[in-house]
Amino acid sequence: MKKMIAINGSPRAMWNTGTLVREAAKGAESEGAEVKVIDLYQLDKFTGCISCFGCKLPEHKGVCVYQDGLAPVLEEIRQADGLIIGTPNYLGDVSAGVRALYERLIFQSLSYKQDPMCYNEHFIPVLFIMTSNAPEEFYTPEGYGKIIENYKGALSTFVGPTEVMISGDTLQVDNYDKYNWTYFDPEAKKKRHETVFPEEKKKAFALGAEMVKGKV
Repeated sequence: MKKMIAINGSPRAMWNTGTLVREAAKGAESEGAEVKVIDLYQLDKFTGCISCFGCKLPEHKGVCVYQDGLAPVLEEIRQADGLIIGTPNYLGDVSAGVRALYERLIFQSLSYKQDPMCYNEHFIPVLFIMTSNAPEEFYTPEGYGKIIENYKGALSTFVGPTEVMISGDTLQVDNYDKYNWTYFDPEAKKKRHETVFPEEKKKAFALGAEMVKGKV
């Protein structure tokens, strides 16, 4: 049985990002995979890379040695057959929690050698999901698409072939009225959440299933 790790990188466990991550996990399970879902912000305290270079030492090469809340997650990813990562778009980037995970996940495999360039010998498929208050039209090569390609490129090089899913123009809160925000159209947001988001849940489910079948 294939084992998958699905990581919700949003502080909110059951909102847009958490929902899509869990749908992708259900899709993987539908094809017989064993999936562990991890809510990143519910882990014990963790940090990004601390630049100790322990992962470059001969006795630890390719393995992050820093012990905190992320240490067991990194070990589980090393043993997994697939990885799902979901993050909200925060100020044009991934969440702080996902950035910390990304630093630790990628840097441990970077050898700083011409050959091999990467210490990782166990490449696995990755599904990278980003949810965004901004509409998908913002994800052009000149806009948010540029940073997405950077993450996709690094994940593909050091973890495994990476598929990206974007869910834009998402519903931020249940009740917009209490915030008195004038930038958004709450009714349009709610309508999209009721009509488009369910289709995105189906897409996430399908992508999770395809990972197990080897199509991602």
